[in-house]
Amino acid sequence: MEIQQEDNGKKGVFFIEENGEVVAEMTYVWSGEDKIIIDHTGVSEKLGGKGIGKQLVHKAVEMAREKHIKILPLCPFAKKVFDKTDDYKDVLF
Repeated sequence: MEIQQEDNGKKGVFFIEENGEVVAEMTYVWSGEDKIIIDHTGVSEKLGGKGIGKQLVHKAVEMAREKHIKILPLCPFAKKVFDKTDDYKDVLF
C-alpha cells in the first residue's frame, strides 16, 4: 500500500487509496510557513490494527524533517503516537 500526499499550501492530506476509495487518511492544515497542525486521522475498519495510522504519522514526520518545520498534533490519535515515540520529539511543536 502506497501512502500518497496532496497539499495545496493551506491544507493537506496523507492517504491510502484502494480501488478508487480512500481507506486511510491523515489531514493537516498549515499554520504559517513553518508548522502544520494534524487535525484528523482515520483508517478503514478493514485496515484496523495494522499500524496504518502510525505509518501516516511517520510520513508527516518525514515531511517535517525534510522541510524543517514543526508539527502540532491536535488529533488525539496522532498526539498519542507522538507521546509514545521519542524519536519524533525533534519535530514536535
